[in-house]
Amino acid sequence: MRRSALAAVAAIGSASLLLSACSKADDNDGGDGSKSAGANAATKGVVNASTQKGGTVTYEYSDVPDSFDPGNTYYAYMYNLSRLYARPLMTFQPGPGEEGNKLVPDLAASAGQPSDGGKTWTYKIRSGLKFQDGTPITSKDVKYAVERSNFARDVLSLGPNYFQQFLTGGKNYKGPYKDKSPEGLKSIETPDDTTIVFKLDRPFQEFDYLVATPQTAPVPQAKDTGVDYVKNIVSSGSYKFQSYKEGQEAVLVRNENWDPKTDPLRKQYPDKIVVKLKVNAETIDQDVQAGDAIDLGGTGVQAATQAKVVNDSKLKANTDNTYGGRLVYMAINTQVAPFDKVECRKAVEYAIDKVSVQTAEGGPIRGDIATTVLPPDVIGYQKADVYATDGNKGDVAKAKEQLKACGKSTISTNLSARSDRPQEIDAATAIIASLKKVGINASLKQYPSGKYFTDYAGVPTFDKKQNIGLHMMQWGADWNSGYGFLQQILNGGAIGTSGNTNLSYLNDKQINEMLEKAIATEDDSARNALYAQIDKRAMDLGALVPLTYFKVLLYRPAGFTNLVSTAAFSGQYDYLNIGTTKK
Repeated sequence: MRRSALAAVAAIGSASLLLSACSKADDNDGGDGSKSAGANAATKGVVNASTQKGGTVTYEYSDVPDSFDPGNTYYAYMYNLSRLYARPLMTFQPGPGEEGNKLVPDLAASAGQPSDGGKTWTYKIRSGLKFQDGTPITSKDVKYAVERSNFARDVLSLGPNYFQQFLTGGKNYKGPYKDKSPEGLKSIETPDDTTIVFKLDRPFQEFDYLVATPQTAPVPQAKDTGVDYVKNIVSSGSYKFQSYKEGQEAVLVRNENWDPKTDPLRKQYPDKIVVKLKVNAETIDQDVQAGDAIDLGGTGVQAATQAKVVNDSKLKANTDNTYGGRLVYMAINTQVAPFDKVECRKAVEYAIDKVSVQTAEGGPIRGDIATTVLPPDVIGYQKADVYATDGNKGDVAKAKEQLKACGKSTISTNLSARSDRPQEIDAATAIIASLKKVGINASLKQYPSGKYFTDYAGVPTFDKKQNIGLHMMQWGADWNSGYGFLQQILNGGAIGTSGNTNLSYLNDKQINEMLEKAIATEDDSARNALYAQIDKRAMDLGALVPLTYFKVLLYRPAGFTNLVSTAAFSGQYDYLNIGTTKK
């Protein structure tokens, strides 16, 4: 999710974008005898634009996603994919780079209408909308979707909880599984079947971006089975699930009750979409280069593949290298001793040789050295370096000085990382080597990405019990403003018993208050200045160690149509209208 400036372009469909976009092939050979559009072509326009229908589009992923349930997921690639079967109130316009940050109505007929100084937001949904079984979609289905996704955290613990934090009475509402009253949460009103009104307890000037999350995609209450809903998701989009084998594969086919007259964005090009899970990462790279699959995770090629493609001009012509609005960092758990003391956290800040981490991740092509929480391509960024060291290689003397101030000469701790992300493991290994030089002995603990937040790093009791004081993390903005980036990783109100993305477990009164003030501030420049202040405060507290401003290196598979790298989903290809020339 991204960008602050609303665009009144609901009527612009992706077909016109696709057909007018730059996709003229140059003289580069794609490595398989086909013509290539050239390096970074998909960051500037749509590559292989086509309205051809038919065939099967295959996605592959090295692990399992947190969930296919649109109300229970928090990975950018799943937000991206879920739009095929789940239509939120608002979404992002298909388009290259920053064009993809333009917010447009989806299930809603137009952008939200604010009143009461930004405390009340009203949406009208389109007429003629139907679920896959032909039953009408109403505003009540949207209301229920928000209630289940935000207020039943003991059942659906994934995804952000903005609605719970900002809706009037949200902190006391127990969710639809415990509250059996027919009216549900009173601060979400549905005066008729096409109107939904959100009543907030304070102004929220970027609320349209909040309703662009898949949490507002409608869910029929009668068909909801809680955590098991993932097995029988009811589609509101252009595709529906034909089959779902947990941990193995999902197959989507055309939704015959999707009406293109109600949807200016989706084009329903392929006959079938197959998502294969737990595929070896190197195998995915091979399949992508062979033109057989798209890498669902969208984090880019593996190290061995990178060396191969960047050193071969023909292969490099099929790559897209761009910023992804993301920060690669290490969270320092402020609730696990001795990192509950700021001096111990500062010792870690000074100890890290960031150049060694950057090298382990794949070099500058995979990210620039980071010194702030906000990346340069997120609104509110200001250049700063609180823990500057010579050549970004760390400072052993300063680290030991802070360690002494903390009352320690050595520290023993654990560092968590995701087992199915080789580059993250390599970066963690480099960090461990840096820490050892100053007397901080960290052992690596690996956990699968699909359960990283639900069962391991995102569970405070687990972290304390296992003495995990450090967490590898990568974060992209929920939408492209300081608030969209910072709120879920720095706000104490985002901390729960599981599913946390605030892995620093930071609950700082000053940061919490500045976040509240920022989102209520109408003036853009004043709001952005507050985001920079929050960034500096988090760094002064040593809440996390910025490592690199992430850059993705995607390989563009031959045979797929309508490939465009979008800033809205961390530089990934926009999955909404990808087709294939293969039958």
